[in-house]
Amino acid sequence: MIEQNSGLGRYFSWVASVTVFLCALFPSALAAAQQTVAASSRLGVLDGIVQEAVRDEQIPGAVVLVGHDGQVIYRKAFGQRALEPRREAMTVDTIFDLASLTKVVATTTAVMQLVQKGQVRVNEPVAKYLTEFAENGKEEITVRELLTHHSGLPEGLELAPSWEGRETALRMAFAEKPIYAPGSRFLYSDINFIVLGALVERVSGMSLDEYCQKNVFAPLKMAHTRFRPPASWLPQIAPTQYDEHDKMLRGVVHDPTARRMGGVAGHAGLFSTADDLAKFAQAILNGSTILSPLMVEKMTTPQQPPTSQVLRGFGWDIDSPFSSNRGDLLPVGSFGHTGFTGTSLWIDSTTRTFIIVLTNAVHPRGKGSAVALRSKLATAVAAALPLTAAETDALQCKSITGYNEAETAARRVAARNGAVQTGIDVLEVHGFDLVRGTVGKKKIGLLTNQTGVDSQGRRTIDVLSQAPGVSLEAIFSPEHGVTGTLDKTHVGNSQDAATGVSVYSVYGGTDAARRPSLEVLQTLDAVVVDIQDVGAPFYTYETTLGYFLEGVAKAGIEIIVLDRPNPITGSFVQGPISDPGRESFTNYWAVPVRHGMTMGELAKMFNGERNINARLQVVPLEGWMRGDWYDSTGLAWINPSPNLRSLTEATLYPGVALVEGTNVSVGRGTDTPFELLGAPWINAGELAQYLNARDISGVRFVPVSFTPSASTYAEQKCQGVNIIVLERNAFDAPELGVELASALHKLYPEQFHLERMIELLVNQSVYNAIAKGEDPRRIAEDWREPLEKFQQLRQKYLLYK
Repeated sequence: MIEQNSGLGRYFSWVASVTVFLCALFPSALAAAQQTVAASSRLGVLDGIVQEAVRDEQIPGAVVLVGHDGQVIYRKAFGQRALEPRREAMTVDTIFDLASLTKVVATTTAVMQLVQKGQVRVNEPVAKYLTEFAENGKEEITVRELLTHHSGLPEGLELAPSWEGRETALRMAFAEKPIYAPGSRFLYSDINFIVLGALVERVSGMSLDEYCQKNVFAPLKMAHTRFRPPASWLPQIAPTQYDEHDKMLRGVVHDPTARRMGGVAGHAGLFSTADDLAKFAQAILNGSTILSPLMVEKMTTPQQPPTSQVLRGFGWDIDSPFSSNRGDLLPVGSFGHTGFTGTSLWIDSTTRTFIIVLTNAVHPRGKGSAVALRSKLATAVAAALPLTAAETDALQCKSITGYNEAETAARRVAARNGAVQTGIDVLEVHGFDLVRGTVGKKKIGLLTNQTGVDSQGRRTIDVLSQAPGVSLEAIFSPEHGVTGTLDKTHVGNSQDAATGVSVYSVYGGTDAARRPSLEVLQTLDAVVVDIQDVGAPFYTYETTLGYFLEGVAKAGIEIIVLDRPNPITGSFVQGPISDPGRESFTNYWAVPVRHGMTMGELAKMFNGERNINARLQVVPLEGWMRGDWYDSTGLAWINPSPNLRSLTEATLYPGVALVEGTNVSVGRGTDTPFELLGAPWINAGELAQYLNARDISGVRFVPVSFTPSASTYAEQKCQGVNIIVLERNAFDAPELGVELASALHKLYPEQFHLERMIELLVNQSVYNAIAKGEDPRRIAEDWREPLEKFQQLRQKYLLYK
């Protein structure tokens, strides 16, 4: 049986009857109407998909509703509302037990309203609002971690031995112990939302059902949505399953925990219709009085820890093992949720579409499943949508399950076989147009080192010295010298043996020694920069770049940056941002520890944000994607400095280097610097066991002993850990640095000199939090908002997608 919306049918007939009139007077209105008719026609394929699921006894029946561009373009009922104790036909106004859709329609919306009012902050510990929650190691679990299912709490409350009552359930929830370290991994948990429901009640002073009725359902005119539906609704309600007493549940919540809590809980208990959910979905797409656009954006964009393998908004699912109802074609930027009884809501802002699938798949005896149906329907809807060209392009971009998705995700491409051309290669291909003189030769200075080579292995020094219209007048060498082999403070001037060009060192023990000579710059027409960075602000090549921007601006000459890849990708922005006003040679400007930018992009940002106003040009890379690790570029690895000898060491560097200024060895003077951490006073087994118990994403720790031949603890036997990178796309290096410092401070408070960490960390609040013994994951949550602001600023300087 199929019941179609008779009103929608009459509408289509009306469109057909007035086509000529509309064509003459309102051609744009006619086009929109025809598009809706065409979409509805193409969506006829959905009928067969649902009918097949009914025939195969996957579901007894369903109501399917599709909205697009502000209109309902498909609304039908299929099959039976009830099979037992008697058969009843499904109707489009059937009321369903929404199960876990309660989490997003009711609880998440309520929490975000309280956030909008300033009554709740997502990065605050839950215990600030519910003091009882703090017991058993939960004092640092944040509201964010509950909303994104990263609290580490179990999936649900135990049902045996038998218990009853809301207060009993809350006592049980507050007494639960995390089974994983909070923030360390995704674990879908009803307890998270039971607690959030209690938080709404405590902060608002109202019961959850009263709050949602007043602040969500009534404003949206969702007249058939509520917890504990009245008896008058029973004939319209789809029954679910026989309970433990062999009684068919109808109008009583299916979830046993919510049922024992009296039918009102943050994780389940809500009943609604497809039409009411359509009002809610349209409000999310269009904006409404219930939530500001900013709150909707926060709620429906990735908010999970950056290292997580799933993408979750606040409450909403984006890309996780539970995302099957997205189908194969809707992009990862879309969002939704499902319910155990067979309900589903998925919303896509790119195509301005929502898909509602309501079934009672568990009826009558819990053997049905709507999982395959939901996926097939979403795919069919996306394929049939009447998209404009711009929408099609956006959908294609967002559907790429690779580098351009947010952070790490279940479908993320880990690597590719690229063929990247660096700035010097591109400059060669274009005939040296930016550096070639038009009348006579252009006098060029070159900031470079051993990493400045083209794809043929030729030094940029040699390439430019032989380039037409170019006179290479000066070479500038950064820290470690022009050959990149010197590991000392004082590096003198020299002469390049092959070309005879003078080499001016811009590294030394004073500020003046680290800056280019204005006298030399004034003899030049331009400075070219070709140097490989590693993506961390305390790697001094970035500051040297800033000093050259300042120098050429004073000299009135050009600067041309030949870009190179960020070896640890341009897709991750992680770590605390340095405090303003604390600039130094290892902190040129307020950027995060892992900024995800190339030297060309940094040059643009430094030049703009510091108002240097140098005459800057960047020769961009060709073929580089933001998610490319260095091993995806096809470029040969050249050590950018003596102690960064592999991509693994570069990956670990932004984290391990944070503690390098303290009294520990980071493996300098061994074969694997930055893969090791140790000291004579460390117990290797103890430290490894502690760090592994922290369940730090992407890495493991092996107890080792080593004797460095140079640097800290030279010729002394150290005990410590070998850091093994297991999953680099799930690894947050700066957070590792905080974990290392926190572990050392906790285990060896007398021996570890934490105070020296501030020199590279350059963030006083993070330092203070470590010193006070705060949980590193809690510390990392506090730098999330500043990072989001930095990413917005960073966006206008990015050259690559």
